[in-house]
Amino acid sequence: MFIKTFTVAGSQGLPVQTAMKLTHLASRFTADITLEYKGRKVNLKSILGVISLGIAPGNEVTIITQGLDEYEAIRAIGTAMSNEMAGV
Repeated sequence: MFIKTFTVAGSQGLPVQTAMKLTHLASRFTADITLEYKGRKVNLKSILGVISLGIAPGNEVTIITQGLDEYEAIRAIGTAMSNEMAGV
């Protein structure tokens, strides 16, 4: 299991476009990938789950991966999160 925390930058929180990119990326892996925000956990492979969290700017989210390709998943999603948050 790998766990990584990110701070959501920008004025919009986690935009729908970014959420879509992350769910698409997460779907490439067999590992279970969870997004946690304010005590609520959703499957990062579910766009509706991610959007339902209503992630506000300046807050922290945690990504948890568990499974055969968990390390590759956390690396790829970590990179994507860093790039997306920097570009917001």
